[in-house]
Amino acid sequence: MFLKTGDKVRVITGKDKGQEGTIKKTFAKENRVIVEGVNMIKKHQKPSNMSPNGGIIDTEAPINASNVMLLDPSTNEPTRVGFAVVDGKKVRVAKKSGKQID
Repeated sequence: MFLKTGDKVRVITGKDKGQEGTIKKTFAKENRVIVEGVNMIKKHQKPSNMSPNGGIIDTEAPINASNVMLLDPSTNEPTRVGFAVVDGKKVRVAKKSGKQID
């Protein structure tokens, strides 16, 4: 998976196409990510110690990692991600600009 927690991404397909957000959590085995403010669902919550009232809450659901694209930090445009070895370390590189991401 080319994405990490904290990356800024843009949704490229689906009902939330065009929305941007940061990745809150990744699920590498399922190839899914949770993006802040994207793919909102309503969840029926029973009363508990954490939420004594319960009720219907809005929360983010995971979406497939192939439906999002990483935003290039220098141009703020979606870009593919590649890998390169710099000073003996494997780093992510933006394909369009060729600049190092992290």
